[in-house]
Amino acid sequence: MLGRLPLAEQLDAFRSVLCRNETLTEVLTGTATLDLPGWYVTAGCLFQTVWNEVTGRPPTEGIRDYDVFYFDDTDLSWEAEDTVIRKGQEVFAGLRAEVEIRNEARVHLWYEQKFNVPCPPFDSTESAIDRFAATTCCLGVRLDPDGQWRVYAPHGLSDVFNLVVRPNPVLAPREVYEAKSARWKGEWPQLTVLPWPADPPA
Repeated sequence: MLGRLPLAEQLDAFRSVLCRNETLTEVLTGTATLDLPGWYVTAGCLFQTVWNEVTGRPPTEGIRDYDVFYFDDTDLSWEAEDTVIRKGQEVFAGLRAEVEIRNEARVHLWYEQKFNVPCPPFDSTESAIDRFAATTCCLGVRLDPDGQWRVYAPHGLSDVFNLVVRPNPVLAPREVYEAKSARWKGEWPQLTVLPWPADPPA
């Protein structure tokens, strides 16, 4: 199983699998042209591409959208973020998939209103990825200026390859984790969804 390979081999396998999703590779190369600070393609489009590979499905099946995070704390206005979003819409106009671009430096401004829990300001794109509702989601990939892949995977890749969804109770509330994991389980029934801990850390 891929989840039992040494880490270096898991990284090679991860990149190989992601390259089979041509939409994802287009998003990576397109985002690189936007020159966004600290950007990553992240979340579902990554681990769901792997799930599709492991379960023998087409690479893009079940993937709703492609998330792009960046971090720019020099201007926290919605207007500045919207300018970036509009540039992205131009870059991806011919892509048959939805690409969502978000400035993670602004998340604390709207998170509590949406999820009913306060969110401290992030200090990087990585710190935003660290706070996804499931550790399995904590992934980011980008292309460096020299074309090399940079992979951010603070919890490793074994759970992703082994189809394990593990809660990450550091920010998102329990109901967010349970709603997301139920939707994923409906799409990929082979998943093992671990329960939310009875006493999550403060």
